[in-house]
Amino acid sequence: MAKEYSRTQRIGDQMQRELAQLIQREIKDPRLGLVTLTGTEVSRDLSHAKVFFTIMGQDDDEQKIALNQSILKDAAGYLRMLLGKSLKLRTVPQLHFLYDESVRRGAHLSALIERAVAEDRHQHDDPDAGKE
Repeated sequence: MAKEYSRTQRIGDQMQRELAQLIQREIKDPRLGLVTLTGTEVSRDLSHAKVFFTIMGQDDDEQKIALNQSILKDAAGYLRMLLGKSLKLRTVPQLHFLYDESVRRGAHLSALIERAVAEDRHQHDDPDAGKE
């Protein structure tokens, strides 16, 4: 029987909590937006970790996303060193920061659903609206 919650998942969750605090406290770059970590994926051998992030209020600006991703990438070595001090691991994974598109896609799908419901409601209220 497979484990429901593997060691790599536990490490990923702990890394996410620690990184969220470290980014807030330790990264002093004023260009960095309000970064929220949405998830981590740690490889089975613990050599690499994908860290997914979003930026509050900057969802549509590709340049801001690229800038924030670059800042996080540049700080990855420093954050990894700080993680090594706080996590009791023999090796700390290489950090790879990736923008999480799911929030943007969710908002877009929600807007599409709302628009479809509004159009449906409009046609239901006015049955002659679609006839010419």
